[in-house]
Amino acid sequence: MHMRIELNEIIDSAKKHGFTAAVELFTNTIQLLPEVRDMCSADKCHMYQKNWACPPGCGTLEECAANIGKYASGIIVQTIGHLEDSMDFENMQETQVKHDLLFKSFADFLRKDCWILPLGAGTCQICSTCTYPNASCRFPDKMTSSMEAYGMLVSQICKDNRLPYYYGKNTIAYTSCYLIEEL
Repeated sequence: MHMRIELNEIIDSAKKHGFTAAVELFTNTIQLLPEVRDMCSADKCHMYQKNWACPPGCGTLEECAANIGKYASGIIVQTIGHLEDSMDFENMQETQVKHDLLFKSFADFLRKDCWILPLGAGTCQICSTCTYPNASCRFPDKMTSSMEAYGMLVSQICKDNRLPYYYGKNTIAYTSCYLIEEL
């Protein structure tokens, strides 16, 4: 019961921090799917084989599963943006920037009290140029893979944890999660 109270405090802190939504992530709902990883290899984001936080640099699905297995609980966070229309790229980008800033600063906040595995809504961007594959990551303790890089189907993770993924016409949702060691 002690854990539940502390996790609820983390969820409340995430909302106070500025996320639109934050809920518990039941770690038993996490499935790492080869087909999601295959989407990464299509290289639509132009980061495949170019970043330690992306495949193959972030490890095999088995290695990702072993990494996830170290964490007993977690939370899912979202930042919801409102768009003028489906072509409102300016507000899409503003929402993404807001989410990324919230995600990074909340990760720093959590790291003060617990070990976490932050999985974001895009690739790691700590360095302007990643050292992959020629040298080790400069900041392995701050590197952030995306949920997709780990093989998670974000819409399914949201559904399985009772969090909407789609908020209706003219909205966009950026979703990330933090896996948290036993509190």
